[in-house]
Amino acid sequence: MSRLRTLDDLLRDDLRGRPVFVRTDLNVPRDADRILDDTRIRASVPTLLELAAAGARVLVFSHYGRPKGKRRADQSLRPLAPALADCLGAAVGFADDCVGEAASAAAAATPAGGYCLFENLRFHAGEEANDPAFAAELTRLADLFVGDAFGAAHRAHASIVGVPERAKRSAAGRLLAAEVAGLERLLSDPAEPFVAILGGAKIKGKIETIENLLPRIDSLLLGGAMANTFLRAQGHSLGASLYAEDEVDLAARLLSDAAERGVPVLLPRDLVVTDRLDGGSAGAAAVGAAAVGAAAVGAAAPPSGAERRIVVCPVDAVPDGFLAVDLGPETLAAFAAAIAPARTAFWNGPVGLFETPPFDAGSVRVARALAACAGYTVIGGGETVAVAAQAGVTDAIDHVSTGGGASLELLAGKKLPGVEVLRDGRGAAGA
Repeated sequence: MSRLRTLDDLLRDDLRGRPVFVRTDLNVPRDADRILDDTRIRASVPTLLELAAAGARVLVFSHYGRPKGKRRADQSLRPLAPALADCLGAAVGFADDCVGEAASAAAAATPAGGYCLFENLRFHAGEEANDPAFAAELTRLADLFVGDAFGAAHRAHASIVGVPERAKRSAAGRLLAAEVAGLERLLSDPAEPFVAILGGAKIKGKIETIENLLPRIDSLLLGGAMANTFLRAQGHSLGASLYAEDEVDLAARLLSDAAERGVPVLLPRDLVVTDRLDGGSAGAAAVGAAAVGAAAVGAAAPPSGAERRIVVCPVDAVPDGFLAVDLGPETLAAFAAAIAPARTAFWNGPVGLFETPPFDAGSVRVARALAACAGYTVIGGGETVAVAAQAGVTDAIDHVSTGGGASLELLAGKKLPGVEVLRDGRGAAGA
């Protein structure tokens, strides 16, 4: 594999007063103008600070949401400029567009060692289409490019591949370089035992990752709604639990593949289930598995206004009308026991309905088990990162990936366009 060009290559030159196009990923969750999680903003800071310290005119670009080539006030990057300024400890200008006269004027007005944030790239259809004319217009703003948007590196968009292909020089920023190194370590002779924990809702988005990891891992732990589909493939009814009917055969095949390779698959043994997701007391009727007997099985859903019921039961005794929302205590103990001795561990996807307490308990416990593991630990995906933050263990994880889809594709063995264009022999290597 060819070498990834990094910021060190770019910093060998005199950057004083030179404009540098920095593609970041500032696609952060927010409520109107209030930022709910600034993880991706903070992750972009090291690269931006280094470029400013070198005297560059730092031009910051990002996408936000899916405006489909149209201007939308609720998807403007303008509210992010103050947050970026707070993280940088410096003023950040804002350009009302990413191309055209407004962009050119803003780029020219950015001082050496200063910053300017440009409006949402996806307000232009040419971004996602990787339109050559749009890429060329972006490149006119700066002939030096730094790619630091790992979360979008699996997209062949104009600002991801079109600009570095046209720029005089291009390199990976600190975030992108760290992401590639941190994740490729999982594929290149990982220390054993290697444990993978996968959750979330769907199998299809993770199938190639599972297939690529199976020859490398020593055990596979499955949770979340995705695990329900595997349980269905084993013949469990699971009451009203969510699962993907069209993925049951796929789950059965993956279980068979794992068995042929001798890779143990830990599926839920018991589940936290509820008769409804809304209403009721958060801790209503939480009981142990022993209390869920034959009388509970087949229980009808409660009438409207009744207190929500939450119980723990074995996977083969989920009451009718109840749905799985978290892993049970026996399963969590088994997961923790499997994670503890791992020398390599990777986790993507919450193992329960973590956004609705108390159904976040299982995901939080998995996060803490990973934090306590002495091996090399990696988590990926926005929801998984949010769980680690909620559990207060982010700093105890060796590598926290900012890119869910990108990390899964890289671990599936795919080449990411936004990474490959920054390798020697690709894109703009420089003079």
